[in-house]
Amino acid sequence: MPLQNRVTPMGDIVAAPHRGLFTGNRGIIHDPATKTLLNRRWSSPAWLVCLCEFRGKRRKVMATQSWTELFFLDEATALAAGHRPCFYCRRDDAKRFRAAWEEGNGVGALRISEIDRVLHRERLDRGRKRLHPLPTPLAALPDGAMVQAGEESFLIRKGRALPWSAAGYDAPRAGITDALLLTPPSTLRAIKAGYAPVLHPSAMTVG
Repeated sequence: MPLQNRVTPMGDIVAAPHRGLFTGNRGIIHDPATKTLLNRRWSSPAWLVCLCEFRGKRRKVMATQSWTELFFLDEATALAAGHRPCFYCRRDDAKRFRAAWEEGNGVGALRISEIDRVLHRERLDRGRKRLHPLPTPLAALPDGAMVQAGEESFLIRKGRALPWSAAGYDAPRAGITDALLLTPPSTLRAIKAGYAPVLHPSAMTVG
């Protein structure tokens, strides 16, 4: 029985057998005795995207009163949910993200905690995922952006919308007219400024 630790682009945490390319956390949000989630879905405004393997360290998932291990299909999914690269295990990526975020948002020399505060406002609306109007036509969004249309999430790659699932992406879907932006607007501007999210291999084969 899979644990409830897989994050969707909408930021929900669900049970799924697929681990994905990245782990990460939002602080401590589980009970190690039962390996189940608490009622809260975050305990820190620093929502991180981490490597699944780092310096040979191994963790037993949800086994201790430490950060709650969450898993993402890929980095685009994690960014859409409102996470950002970790400065510990992904320092180079985190520095590139901050530089692109500052360039894209027209600011400079910000502490990462200030970026986290912006992301926290953009990711949540009274405890639920905040959706945003598209700033451009869907086909003009950069690779790695994600949108929501009805009950489905989509990755944008080469101007086409690929349906998301916990197992990977499906063939592009045409005719989407009611999409809203999942990726926080400030993160979208970082992607436009040159930060390239890591995509699941299925995005390359179907897109």
